[in-house]
Amino acid sequence: MAYAIVRAGGHQEKVSVGDIITVNRMKAEAGDTVELAAVLHVDGDTVTHEADKLAKVKVSAEVVDELRGPKIVIQKYKNKTGYKKRMGHRQDLTRLKITEIK
Repeated sequence: MAYAIVRAGGHQEKVSVGDIITVNRMKAEAGDTVELAAVLHVDGDTVTHEADKLAKVKVSAEVVDELRGPKIVIQKYKNKTGYKKRMGHRQDLTRLKITEIK
């Protein structure tokens, strides 16, 4: 079984063919194919981690859709001063399906 550790959207993910992963928003439309940078490649007993050999490893993924993450509420409060601040954030995400590792 072959798998790879790839750098995608500011994080590292362990992927194999057919996996669906969610990463930070990428500039790609649904249906596009993107290449992900491999950090480590394992194919059976062979482990590849050297930079020159990893440049030959290609991990292809298809963009499934774009979505937004859950709402995160940020609250700041200082006691005895009357200072209160409430903010929210939703991260833009992209869902990818791994199609090929070679």
